Amino acid sequence: MRVIWIIIAFVVIIVMNSAFYIVREPEQVIITQFGEPVGDPIITPGLKVKIPLIQKAHRFEKRFLEWDGDANELPTKDKRFIWVDTYARWRISDPLKFFQRLRDERGAITRLDDILDGETRNAIANHNLVEVIRNTNRQPERSEEQLEDEVVLASIEFGRDAIRSLVLAKSQERTSDLGIEILDVQLKRINYVEEVRRKVYERMIAERQRIADRFRSEGQGEAARIRGEKDRELKRIQSEAYREAREIIGRADAEATAIYAEAYNRSAASRLFYEFLRTMETYKSTVDEQTTLVLSTDGEFYRWLKSSQPK
Repeated sequence: MRVIWIIIAFVVIIVMNSAFYIVREPEQVIITQFGEPVGDPIITPGLKVKIPLIQKAHRFEKRFLEWDGDANELPTKDKRFIWVDTYARWRISDPLKFFQRLRDERGAITRLDDILDGETRNAIANHNLVEVIRNTNRQPERSEEQLEDEVVLASIEFGRDAIRSLVLAKSQERTSDLGIEILDVQLKRINYVEEVRRKVYERMIAERQRIADRFRSEGQGEAARIRGEKDRELKRIQSEAYREAREIIGRADAEATAIYAEAYNRSAASRLFYEFLRTMETYKSTVDEQTTLVLSTDGEFYRWLKSSQPK
């Protein structure tokens, strides 16, 4: 008897557990009976009741969901191949229709792959590369060293943001009957394929080399101008210094001549003393301990040497 009561209690617990369910704040629930939806979607949180063992609760997110597509190699209108990586946000707007058309999030992701990748491919194929890359016609700022033709960007009619909006609008049209709403689409990354990227790098390198050669040529011209000015200024300074030196020497010689003349025109004793000093200075500058003199008897050197001997 006790075993029967235990079995009954166990069955009651199972039934009661399957009869009650909780709807959480970020959830919305569809109740199905034998696989078919019954009633309206339950979107308010709280404790809910269903027929046990017959009805089943299917839970879906109310929050925003993400779709992160794979990078695809796509051709542009001007036959340039690029890698495009797309990202989107979406939500389940009608859980009943979502359940009937897609069943679960896995089915929704598969369908979004087809829709978003297809619309992105169409949008890229209908626009030139410059419109996919650029977003506005804003021209970059130039530095003072740059030439006018060095920074010239082609004008665009649509731009990346307009292409993104086009993909979003087309995708929303195709998902309107699936119970989902695409909230936003972004071109997360755009890159050239390897062959095109290599050509772009080569063109960029050639352009930088051209600019470097121009700057190098201008630098060499400026260096030659500076060297020319330096040589001209050096010659001018040397010329002025030589002229000033000759003027100083001339004034010194004139002053020395005047002093010599003045000293010579004084008394005989003064002239004799002056001649003696001049002779001594000459001795000092020309004679040392190793010098051997050969003097004439009528020369000045001999006369003063002889007069210095004791009589």
